[in-house]
Formats: sequence, C-alpha cells, structure tokens
Amino acid sequence: MSSGTIALVIVVVVVIIAALVAAALQTRSRRLRQQFGPEYDRAVDEQNSRLRAEAELTGRQRRVRKLDIRPLTESARTTYAADWVAVQERFVESPEAAVADAYELVTTVMTERGYPTGEDEQVLADLSVEHAQTVGHFRAAQDLSRNAATGKAATEDLRQALIHYRELFSDLLGEPAQTTDPSATSDADTEPGHQNGQPVAAAGVAAERDGVAVGSPAPNQSDAATRYGGTS
Repeated sequence: MSSGTIALVIVVVVVIIAALVAAALQTRSRRLRQQFGPEYDRAVDEQNSRLRAEAELTGRQRRVRKLDIRPLTESARTTYAADWVAVQERFVESPEAAVADAYELVTTVMTERGYPTGEDEQVLADLSVEHAQTVGHFRAAQDLSRNAATGKAATEDLRQALIHYRELFSDLLGEPAQTTDPSATSDADTEPGHQNGQPVAAAGVAAERDGVAVGSPAPNQSDAATRYGGTS
C-alpha cells in the first residue's frame, strides 16, 4: 500500500471518528435538554459554555444516582398533603410564619424522599435532576423568603413564595404541578370584591387566590404546621 493510500485511509478514519464523536455529543445534548429543560439553559448561561454546562449536568446525574431517592408511601403523602392545607390556612393570620412553615415542610418531604438538605446550591442541583420543571419555583421561593427575613417582603411577595413552594411540594409528593403562571392576574382581579374573576367569599370564610387563602381565617384550623418550625 502506497504512502498516499495510507494517508487517505487515516484521513477517512479520522473523519469517521469525528463524526461519531459529534453524533454522540449531539445525542447527549438532546437528552440533557429533555431532562433538565430550563435548568439546561440556566447552566449554559452560568458556565458560559455548553460543554462545561453539560459536564456539570452529567455530574449531577451521577451524584443523584448514588443517593437513595425513594417515593413516599401513600400514608405519608396523605399526611403531608393535610399538613400543607394547615400551612395555607395559617397564611391568613401569619403570612411570614406560614412561608417559614412551608419551607420546613418542603425540606421535610425532601429528607424523607432521600435528598440531602444542607447547602442550598447543592439542594437545587440535586433536585434539578428529577424535578427540573419545578426546581425554579423553589429557587424563586427562597429568594422571596430571604427578603421576608429582612422585613422587605410585602404580603403579596409572601403569597407568591408560598405558591412557589407549593409547586415543588406537589411535585415531590407526586401530584401534578400547577401549569398556570402564579404571578398572572386577570383584569377581574383588580375589581373591588373580586379575585381571579370570582366574588370574594363572604366575611368569616377564607377566600383563595391561586389556592392560597386570603382574608378571614377558616374555622377549625389545624395546628399541624407547628411541627415544622412555626409558632401559634
């Protein structure tokens, strides 16, 4: 075989290998995009490099595979769902405490499912592997909660934080997440005596916006939320 033929074979082999590598990278990118959704774009922006971002996301996958992530039992799901109702009811009289309780309840569920709950950034990274569509809500809730801790959060901000916590909470429980924009409001919301296009409940009955009670407290509120760091 002449030297020219050998060189041509080498070139062909290199081209084939390069094509296979490129195809493998495209397949990996597609799978990561499908799994991580908005977290994929966030990682690319933060790393300022698609390859570095994909390496980080792949590292998250490897870490989570080593964790003992498990579903909740049906009885646990029922208990936690009832606890969340108590947290929402408490928002009527004590918004800041209710948001703190919501955080504690979410992290309690995370712990029971096998997620470490130490460093915030690691928590977000771990959650993003299997809860990519709702981990952004947890991040938003944390930001609003930090403002609440400094006394800079309005009641509406606290309500939004509770809604964001609810999105991840429902996902962790295995319930379908809310698909509506929690910050969206209709023109009817601005009308006196209306919320979400519906009349506000009569006095003595808690009305709701986005599933979070506002106005007068509902009777016979449960005290289950106090197990998660709140005060009566």
